[in-house]
Amino acid sequence: MTSRTLLRLALAGAVAAGGLALAPPVTASPQSAAVPHSTIPVRLLTINDLHGNLETPSGSSGRITDENGVVVEGAGGVARLATKIKELRTRNTMLVAAGDLIGASPLVSAAYHDEPTLEILDRLGLRASSAGNHEFDEGYAELQRLMKGGCHPTDGCSPAGEWEGTSFDFLAANVLKEGSGRYALPPFYVKSVNGVKVGFIGLVTQTTPTIVTAEGIKGLRFTEEVEAANKVSRFLARRGVKAQVVLVHEGDQVTQGQSPDACPVVEGAGSRIAKNLDPQIDLVISGHSHQAYICRTTDPAGQPRYYTQGSSFGRVLTQIDLQVDRRTRDVVRSTVTADNHVIRPTITPDAEIAAAVATWKERSAAVANRPLGRITADISNAVNNTSPQLANPETPLGNLIADSQLAAAQPAGAQVALMNPGGIRAPLTYAQSGSEGDGVVTYGEAFTVQPFGNIVQVRTYTGAQLKALLEQQVWSVAANGTVTHRILQVSSSLTYTFDTTKPVGSRVSDIKINGTPVTDGQSVRIAANNFLMGGGDGFTVFTQGTDLWSGPIDLDAFGAYLTAHSPVAPPATGRITFVK
Repeated sequence: MTSRTLLRLALAGAVAAGGLALAPPVTASPQSAAVPHSTIPVRLLTINDLHGNLETPSGSSGRITDENGVVVEGAGGVARLATKIKELRTRNTMLVAAGDLIGASPLVSAAYHDEPTLEILDRLGLRASSAGNHEFDEGYAELQRLMKGGCHPTDGCSPAGEWEGTSFDFLAANVLKEGSGRYALPPFYVKSVNGVKVGFIGLVTQTTPTIVTAEGIKGLRFTEEVEAANKVSRFLARRGVKAQVVLVHEGDQVTQGQSPDACPVVEGAGSRIAKNLDPQIDLVISGHSHQAYICRTTDPAGQPRYYTQGSSFGRVLTQIDLQVDRRTRDVVRSTVTADNHVIRPTITPDAEIAAAVATWKERSAAVANRPLGRITADISNAVNNTSPQLANPETPLGNLIADSQLAAAQPAGAQVALMNPGGIRAPLTYAQSGSEGDGVVTYGEAFTVQPFGNIVQVRTYTGAQLKALLEQQVWSVAANGTVTHRILQVSSSLTYTFDTTKPVGSRVSDIKINGTPVTDGQSVRIAANNFLMGGGDGFTVFTQGTDLWSGPIDLDAFGAYLTAHSPVAPPATGRITFVK
């Protein structure tokens, strides 16, 4: 059977110590007449990191390089994605995903807690997805509600009425409930295709606790991905499910501008997982890093194994074709092929899905179109990471957001504000996005920039702790010259020098607040969002502060600042002096 009910019953007693509980075999549902061949063709269509982008994303988020090296503008949009899915769908096709389908979403989806995106994914026929870290943004209870149904406990029902839940599950074989060790989410999904069973094992990056608010993952434990997947793989194999696919929300980086069908990747956590999974696992579909690649690695038994990812925001649909041997019930590895299709703006949108998106956009318009203030020019969050000489992680928009949080935290005596760059999801553009007029920033546009709904908080630290916090920032250069960094955006009150040529732990110097040097023993009130205050992005020093104060939602602070200082010019960079 393929229903989620049977799978949940099969795993109801699963615990970390005892492995997977025994359950009745997963049996095949009735199928049509068998085809007269020794193998069964199966096609997988996959997406990842949609982040609720129902419409074509704007700016760089809608840009991707195609197979011919041509930069495609305006890629994506679920109505065009739907058309491509229908074009490629055959008799034995399954649509699956690798996480972050929701969370950090545009307002058209987020205004109603991503129910619009989940409704449309159901219409597209999504069978299963691994959980991503962003699926936990609003907490485990909310993720359960989205899967099972019911109205939001605070905001109530959307204009569409009571939410019915999804017909697919988010899977996570490496997320356990604290205490009991039981699976927090179903670890796998099995589908029978013409008499052969294909199993999908879900995984989410084990780093989730460092990139999601503490409240979002409260009561959950995230374990190492390979060990968790291998345990489920062995269970499935014993139950006759030999064709196995891992959906993992973890991936690698690539050289910018390469073909979406190209390899290699800059090997990282994604490659580690793809190489070390049990040889029984035939294919790895990844996400999280927002890259497009088609790679082949080898499993621990030396067999070839495909490892793919399909970019983000609905810009790419991955097609994977394979044959399953009727006798062995396993994938014939030599038959596996994969192709990343760019969702081009020339694709005719599917009329039904386009109408559904338009309905949700109309429902959210009253909120989205409210003006907050004006800007005098584009305010960018873009960073050039192609070489150490060109990279400058301090951005005008990052500085502006830090300034807004400092202003909001003044009642608590804040002297400095710091902002995580990963929480800034889009630039502010001067050109109008609708009919509001050039330079006008609407609530919807501001929401696109900061969609997480984090709270501005303040704690007290010593000067030595401020330095230790800044030393936790990341700057590294790969062999190909690509720069990886995690540099906090700073308010205008803070200046310092960051010397990338020095060893980690001794890179920060000349820290000043409003021009006055900071001493190790002095007290400093620092403002940041609750994600950072909980130690997010690896900034554990944030958790060492005292005298916690909680203020407004970060988006409200940003909107109030834009209103009070309108028109706002792009802030100058240079608050951080980088030595490269």
